[in-house]
Amino acid sequence: QVQLVESGGGLVQAGGSLRLSCVASGTIFYINTMGWYRQAPGKQRELVAAIASGDSTNYADSVKGRFTISRDNAKNTVYLQMNSLKPEDTAVYYCNVKGATIVGYREIWGQGTLVTVSS
Repeated sequence: QVQLVESGGGLVQAGGSLRLSCVASGTIFYINTMGWYRQAPGKQRELVAAIASGDSTNYADSVKGRFTISRDNAKNTVYLQMNSLKPEDTAVYYCNVKGATIVGYREIWGQGTLVTVSS
């Protein structure tokens, strides 16, 4: 069974930076897309950034130029560097991985890590 373990969330002042990490553990034969989503109170979960196996990236318009997603395939890890944080970035951030596991192709979610940006 594949599990995702996220770290790096916390409280930061506006304008500050945080780096989120997500490690996929367990038997996963191939990871296609790795990404980060977020969900603020009272809002739907939304895509923040994603990175495909060929390293092509996709960002929400609201984070372009401030956030950078990257991956280390040898470590089955995806990172999200968040700079120039704003109060509206406050949310629970979820790691998402799509790949081939023992039981077939699956989409897997992490448990979430809270990011709070104070004004």
